Amino acid sequence: MSSPLFRLYRRSVLSYPLWTLIAVLIVAIIAGLRISDFRLDASTDTLVLEGDQALAFYREMGERFEASDDFLIITYSPHATLFSDDSINHLRSLRDAVAAVDGIATTTSMLDVPLLHHPEISLTTVAQYMMTLDEDDVPLDQARAALLDNPIYPNMLISEDGGTTAIQVTFPPSTELNEARERRDELRQLDRDQGLDSEQLSELRAVTQRHIDLADDIGAQRDQVIADIRSIMDQHRDQATLFLGGVPMIVADMIAFVQSDLVTFGLGVLVFMLLTLTLIFRQLRWVLLPLGCCTMTVWLMLGYLGWTQWGVTVISSNFVSLLLIITLSLTIHLIVRYREFQLANPEDDRLSLISDTVETMARPCFYMALTTVVAFGSLFFSDIRPVIDFGLMMTIGIVIAFCVVFLVLPASLMLLPTAKMPPLPSERPPLTRHFAAFTDRHGNKVLVASGALAVFIGFGMSQLTVENRFIDYFKSSTEIYQGMMVIDEKLGGTMPMDVIVTAPGALPTDDDYDPFLDGESCANDDPFLEEECREQQRPPFTSWFSSQPMEQLGKIQDYLHSLETSGKVLSPVSTVRLAEQINGGSLNPLQLGLLPRAMPSDLRNILIDPYYNEEHSQVRFNIRLVESSPDLDRNRLMNDIRNHLTGELDLADEQVDITGMVVLYNNMLQSLFSSQIKTLGVVFLAIMAMFLVLFRSLTMALIAIFPNMLAAGTVLGMMGWLGIPLDMMTITVAAISVGIAVDNTIHYIHRFRMEFPKDRNYQLTMHRCHSTIGRAMFYTSLTIIIGFSILSLSNFIPTIYFGLFTGLAMLMALLGALTLLPKLIVAIKPLGRGA
Repeated sequence: MSSPLFRLYRRSVLSYPLWTLIAVLIVAIIAGLRISDFRLDASTDTLVLEGDQALAFYREMGERFEASDDFLIITYSPHATLFSDDSINHLRSLRDAVAAVDGIATTTSMLDVPLLHHPEISLTTVAQYMMTLDEDDVPLDQARAALLDNPIYPNMLISEDGGTTAIQVTFPPSTELNEARERRDELRQLDRDQGLDSEQLSELRAVTQRHIDLADDIGAQRDQVIADIRSIMDQHRDQATLFLGGVPMIVADMIAFVQSDLVTFGLGVLVFMLLTLTLIFRQLRWVLLPLGCCTMTVWLMLGYLGWTQWGVTVISSNFVSLLLIITLSLTIHLIVRYREFQLANPEDDRLSLISDTVETMARPCFYMALTTVVAFGSLFFSDIRPVIDFGLMMTIGIVIAFCVVFLVLPASLMLLPTAKMPPLPSERPPLTRHFAAFTDRHGNKVLVASGALAVFIGFGMSQLTVENRFIDYFKSSTEIYQGMMVIDEKLGGTMPMDVIVTAPGALPTDDDYDPFLDGESCANDDPFLEEECREQQRPPFTSWFSSQPMEQLGKIQDYLHSLETSGKVLSPVSTVRLAEQINGGSLNPLQLGLLPRAMPSDLRNILIDPYYNEEHSQVRFNIRLVESSPDLDRNRLMNDIRNHLTGELDLADEQVDITGMVVLYNNMLQSLFSSQIKTLGVVFLAIMAMFLVLFRSLTMALIAIFPNMLAAGTVLGMMGWLGIPLDMMTITVAAISVGIAVDNTIHYIHRFRMEFPKDRNYQLTMHRCHSTIGRAMFYTSLTIIIGFSILSLSNFIPTIYFGLFTGLAMLMALLGALTLLPKLIVAIKPLGRGA
């Protein structure tokens, strides 16, 4: 902090501490006015790349085929036989109770689907003999045969063993929300392309707010629906094993996990900090003041998020714990330095002690906060919107934390009586002096071990992957995990993926006929005419519902069904095979061509429209992926599908599109490698630049950066060795760890440069630094490590990994700062020759 700036600080904050605290309190009151508007966001937008064009195509196909992933699944496995009167009546009771819940559009179960199984049924009489278990007196053994013999129902509506069935629950369409989202996206794109005028900016703000309000309202309604359904399920568990699944339920439960983590781990970290501060300082003021600063920082940040309507996602859900720990780190460094001055100058008055503390600690704490800001700011270079938002959110939070600590803590100390004298060093010898002794005796071994660790890290990082299963995000004890397993094993898979096949764009006409390509010329296999003959002999495309195109679609369906990770596959081929079964085994060309129009409207809505769009000559293959399969590799699967369809089945590349949430999530996963490289690269370059400014020595900057590279590399190396893939949470750990861990390096080198001129003895300076600033580093790092370990109690696996790996990085950073860093300084002597 410059001298004029510090004089201004002293004349304002330290001269008027009461008014300073009142000003902070007023800001806190203003923040609290909108803290109730703090919101969580677990929508699909948080799982996709920024500006991913696949998202627009996914939504377009959803509208075109009237298909949506927005439904719930209730799995029903009765304790008795499924096809018994008791089980059917119990299933009907459950279905009716769910259908009566306010906010439900439709329910579909084996009780109300057409059985299409009658001796007299045919294509012409299908409407007459179409029966259901609800409306007709169908013998249960006949109903079982009808459901299991149907090409569509098994492994989707009913398990192949006939022991488990499902109830599908749909929500009313969110028309207003979709319209608001589309208009918001249009204005955002226009803003990126050419900018917006004032009227358009006002409209963008208004439509964005409307989208947020509608999304919150719909989210609250669906949360209530899910809660009501679960209550109904609890009343029916006496006769059946029930699980709830579906994207809306996963979203609701993820929000519940986030809320639980925010409250539980926020309070857990506070309790832990209370115990840690009590054990370290053993004075009430040194417990309450840090807790007050931490609480004020989080309160102001929550208020800011409420005022800006900025939703917290799964990725940014740990921001409370992070802010608490970063704020605590700042306060501990100030308190330890204050107590050192108090011990060294017991005759100084309160103002002198506080002024000296702030003046000496402002510069290293500023750079400590700045490097942490840089670490989180590096996340801006990610292509993933929630990661970008997390970086920006934490950047603002760290600025708030720095301001709160340097306003609240000194002002409060000015109003309190002078603190009790800390114990003399001889009474409480610091543990960190043992690290100094170890470095003195075994410094060369430290260098060798660091080199071996670097090799270990390199091999581990070469094994890093990004492919992970969504089911692995949850503990096996959660309903999400158990429900996904039942759906995977019994009902055809959990995660939907669509393959869209479009008819050939250029249809042959009479003008394309070449009279010189007669039968004899083509029969002679003239190599110069091979391509022309093949094009002329290819029959013109008329409709997917004709013999050869449908045969080709059948090959596609059979291939997709043969994939190890695919469960149920539905398409127009499924409908045609059902029609063939109804019609006695086959369809003639006329019946096949008229099938889409001849089918009764209620059957067309479920068998034709979701899989065939006549206007665009497109068919849709809906694949349910087995998420629990250990062989699931989304990126390889999609590449294999495209290569097979374009290579083996002779489709043009532009005829094949793959879409669905699986594709969007895969695109995000594939960007993680480049994001990791960019974020880490930006972090190290920026921190290196700051080291050069702070230390004004290239040698010292290089010495400072190496231990932190090892700390961040240890995280990635361990993930590679353990086979833990990168995901949205772990992608942020390395960059964040560097930003937090580098604080130790800054404080240590800053103190080393202050102490060295006293005797210009590198070894003695190292021992003095370990006994002074080393204690603060040890306290703050220990607090951070144990604080992050609390996250291991979460039900959300990425949160557990985030806590454990961040703690590991901090441990390695502490060990590096207390062993490798001083050894490098002593060996290289960047401050000149010693005495």
